Amino acid sequence: MKKTGDVNESIAITRDIHWVGFYERSTRLHCNPYLLIDDQEAVLFDPGSIPDFPVVMRKVIDLVNPGAISLVVASHQDPDVCGNLAVVEDVISRPDLRIAAHAHTHRLIQHLALSSDRFAVDEHGYRLRLASGRTLEFVPMPFLHSPGAIATYDPKTRSLFSGDVFGALVEEWDLFAGPGFPENMASFHQAYMPSNAHLRAAIRRLRQLDIDRILPQHGSVIEGAQVAEAFDFLEALPCGLDLEER
Repeated sequence: MKKTGDVNESIAITRDIHWVGFYERSTRLHCNPYLLIDDQEAVLFDPGSIPDFPVVMRKVIDLVNPGAISLVVASHQDPDVCGNLAVVEDVISRPDLRIAAHAHTHRLIQHLALSSDRFAVDEHGYRLRLASGRTLEFVPMPFLHSPGAIATYDPKTRSLFSGDVFGALVEEWDLFAGPGFPENMASFHQAYMPSNAHLRAAIRRLRQLDIDRILPQHGSVIEGAQVAEAFDFLEALPCGLDLEER
């Protein structure tokens, strides 16, 4: 198991992926924005909320000039995921900045008064090519827990930015998942995901990918053998309506 390191600083997960989140000691719900640096270009995933913005952007600036960020990915529209998007746009200050999200998500985040170009992943074959030639693949995760929820797969590092899926609620948080981590995912998914059927459908899609690590927007990074363990756990987890119908 990796050590988390200093949570007051950005933390490298791979050579080109960095956690730039804000560790809030008073809550069990920790939000995890990530920055992918690809040559002279950068991608920011789920940049977070307005209260988290100062810490998130300071960590970004420690790694790159914000103007290097050409793309911001919003896995869904929740305020803890992208409530700070308009402020992020201002700091990046790049006329060709694109916001990548599903069309169902764009329909809602337009109310944040965004000015950047809209990149609807479902209208572009669920793929986007960066300037270097690196391709990001977007995986539909419908109703987990919004109609337009997506995950993003980076084939180069075999990393999955999973949004809320694989998220966790924990008292003693660590950026990297430890032994017994699946149980930490139970209460979050049971409260926020609609049914086990939706989870199973998503896991079937994800099993087709070669995934070395999962980077959820809440909870801890899941790596190596833990990936299959997480898949197995969620496939069998009743949640949402499953619990109502018992």
